[in-house]
Amino acid sequence: MTASPSRPAATGGVAVDDRGVLVTAQGTGPLVLSLDDRYLWSITPERDGAALDGGWLVAWPHVLERYLNGTARISVADVTGETVYFDADVTLGSGEGHIEVVDGDGYPLSVDKVGHLGRSFAATDEGIRNEILEGTQRVLRDLKEKCGVEAYLNYGALLGTIRDGAMIAHDSDTDVCYLSRHESPADLIAESYKIERTMRANGWILLRMSGGDIKVLLPLSDGRNCHIDIFVAFYVRGTFYQLGNRNGHLPREVITPLSEVELHGYRFPAPAQPERMLAFLYGPQWRVPDPSFKYNDPAPGVRRLNGWLRGFRTTMGLWTEFWSGSRGAKVARRSSSFRKWVSPQLAPGSAIVDVGCGNGRDAVRFAKRGHRVWAVDFSRGALHAAGRRINRHHVSVRTEQLILGELRQSLTFGARLARDPHHIYARRLLNAIDDAAREQFWQLCSMGLRGGEHALFVEFSATLDDADDAEGIALDPDGREHRVDPVVVVAEMKDRGGVIEHFEIGPGVDLFDRPDPAVCRIRATWPSPKGKSA
Repeated sequence: MTASPSRPAATGGVAVDDRGVLVTAQGTGPLVLSLDDRYLWSITPERDGAALDGGWLVAWPHVLERYLNGTARISVADVTGETVYFDADVTLGSGEGHIEVVDGDGYPLSVDKVGHLGRSFAATDEGIRNEILEGTQRVLRDLKEKCGVEAYLNYGALLGTIRDGAMIAHDSDTDVCYLSRHESPADLIAESYKIERTMRANGWILLRMSGGDIKVLLPLSDGRNCHIDIFVAFYVRGTFYQLGNRNGHLPREVITPLSEVELHGYRFPAPAQPERMLAFLYGPQWRVPDPSFKYNDPAPGVRRLNGWLRGFRTTMGLWTEFWSGSRGAKVARRSSSFRKWVSPQLAPGSAIVDVGCGNGRDAVRFAKRGHRVWAVDFSRGALHAAGRRINRHHVSVRTEQLILGELRQSLTFGARLARDPHHIYARRLLNAIDDAAREQFWQLCSMGLRGGEHALFVEFSATLDDADDAEGIALDPDGREHRVDPVVVVAEMKDRGGVIEHFEIGPGVDLFDRPDPAVCRIRATWPSPKGKSA
């Protein structure tokens, strides 16, 4: 293995293998990993790694696992590229073929700041870059002229403009914010939904991410969509808040009146004092490039933002990694035993909603048996996997994101089910959500199943009576799943008006269809209260 002649000789102190990146060199700061001279990933060893062999082992991100089979030249350097710690051909996984991390069209992918794979600006040519800039200008113009809010460039787009005079090479989207005059969460949400309706009426394709965050999907001529996030910013009793999750002390004069900046020849509105905004967002060292940067926001403010506008998404990132990585591919594709148990209890052609549909294995089978199927999950990774399966099997299944941690979404979905009744099917859902989300799921059931003509079918891994029984059958060391006490589940359902029609606990299987000694199955209905019509 020889070092590349285009770089200084590797100094050592870094090794790369199937486990990840082992850094024994001290005080390296942020490191950039390149694959065949293309940016792939960045890390800060002390923060991201586990102590091992006198250094830190930073494990490969789950989103890369499916690609890491074969041989490729990998280099690890500081952010300037002047100090190279490792530069060699590396064989990973099966060792067969050449490692390529590319999308379906052959464009290079890289890991972004939140752990997702995407096409970075470094892999974007000038023509496409200009489409993104022009699209961002149109979004800002429509926000001002059509929606009545003055939005400004922020986050990575602002950082690249002020620090580098260019888009940040490892970034992959643009972000804009607007300062609302409101303080009440209800008013902020109403304003954001009004903006969404107006933007849709003007032809924009949008995704709603929370009560104060909508994402524009900007179609590009190379076939992909660039994301332009529209975040709300506001003050409550003098404290500044901005999605996603920024909060603290920031004087209003830092933001308004807006200034103007230039990026690649395009003019954009910006905060009044861009440097102070960047110091607030990224800390006093914001001028020093750090592709591995991660936010460290005050926890009380994050909790408030979650409660006000986002709901609680504790494990959403973990599930996105799961369904985007190699572990999600190991989940069985055939119909589950629970689906086979439920099917004989359904009338032909009846409607069913699969809540927590995962890869769509059961939703597809229900559709093939003639049912009208609605598949929902809070993980977009799961919905993408389910969508691929649905397309392959040529069945009609409606898919949608549902975040049970958000009360607004749960109530809205429950109201929709009340108008369009479905049976509710939930395999392993309870193992994947927290207590607050579970409470909102019961609320949804009580709204959507009222009248008793449709039923809830739920299966989950139950708590074990003997702690010794749990040895070797822990559900998920990464915290995605946890066992649930069936006594608590039954009590909660009854408190919400549910009637238990069937209850059993016995041997079953886990997420990967491995044996599990304690699996609970319940069928429940929600009859109309006495004296009231259905």
